[in-house]
Amino acid sequence: MRKLTRRFNQLTAKLLDLPQDVVMDLPRITMIGNRQLYIENHRGVLHFSNEMLKLALATGRVEVYGSELVIRAILTEEVFIEGMIHDIKYIP
Repeated sequence: MRKLTRRFNQLTAKLLDLPQDVVMDLPRITMIGNRQLYIENHRGVLHFSNEMLKLALATGRVEVYGSELVIRAILTEEVFIEGMIHDIKYIP
């Protein structure tokens, strides 16, 4: 059933020319240089320190590694990070 729903959502997004991140609940990650990171469609903070951030996603998690990391803003499905970003990993 889940596979059928996913396929239906993909078809709908294609037919209506909608962004897939909106229809399929995919994360949208916007990075400005290596100083700022904006992540949409997360499901919560799993871990945070000044060197690492782990966010839960609908399908996996994302890990951000760096130094002097600070959460500047956090909303229900959005988070804005600043600091020296060294590495970003998506883990399905």
